[in-house]
Amino acid sequence: MLSILIPVYNFNISELLIEVHKQATIANIEFEIICFDDKSETFTIENKKTINSLTNSRIILSDINLGRIESRQRLSNASIYDFLLFLDADVLPKSNKFIEQYLEFVQSKYEVIFGGFAYSASKPPEKFILRWKYGKHFEEISAKTRNLKPYRIIISANFFVKKHVFNKLNSKINRKSYGLDNYFAALLKQNKINVLHLDNEVYHLSLESSISYLIKTEDYITTLLWLFKEKKMSEHENRLLIIFVSLKRFKLNHFMNLIYNLFSSKMKKNILGTNPIMSIFQFYKLAFISHKELNS
Repeated sequence: MLSILIPVYNFNISELLIEVHKQATIANIEFEIICFDDKSETFTIENKKTINSLTNSRIILSDINLGRIESRQRLSNASIYDFLLFLDADVLPKSNKFIEQYLEFVQSKYEVIFGGFAYSASKPPEKFILRWKYGKHFEEISAKTRNLKPYRIIISANFFVKKHVFNKLNSKINRKSYGLDNYFAALLKQNKINVLHLDNEVYHLSLESSISYLIKTEDYITTLLWLFKEKKMSEHENRLLIIFVSLKRFKLNHFMNLIYNLFSSKMKKNILGTNPIMSIFQFYKLAFISHKELNS
């Protein structure tokens, strides 16, 4: 029936394991929980102890660090059921009907279902404010809004997928880098996969520091630019790439490169400050992709 698959790296997933195991048991279905430990340096003993205490559950320990894409493939390969529920390690279901809400769509036409992301209403410490604020503005979006453009907001930390569909798409991703959810979204659109979004969120528990998140954002943009140059994003709904291509068409990317050279330090000061303005952060990303494209 259902394989619940969790790639993990240096995170304590005991609470997540116990919660999804409880919900799957209450749902009275055949299920398994498989974790893939991607050569963690911490929490391996705790996670192993928890999973060994649960029925229908096991952990796979990797000898090398493979990254999230390959970890997910190893999990899919190890699974025995036709329906997969992928969860990132640093999440926790918002609802006690989380598993049941996905099961309602087992017989539907939809091949991939995204449950969505949620963040605590309380502000975190100042050093984490950028990640929290960005998540509240651009990731904590209702299913009604996400379904208007089903391939635009794809967050793979919480999704339900038919196994054959996942294997078909994931096998096309052969790069180990941050930001490949954009490629997965493009592949969904290119292959005309039926996608549905639900208000079946998980809380995002692990917030990076603002400086770490800015670095990850730049990595994501580097990956996005590579996908564009390699013509792997021929069909997509990525807003940053859509605007960048329009600017490039009118050679305004040169102007944005100039803006980056002149004002990137000032923009970063705001972005990494105690009250980052999201419009400045979005503008910075557009300037950065223009700068990166012209200087690499």
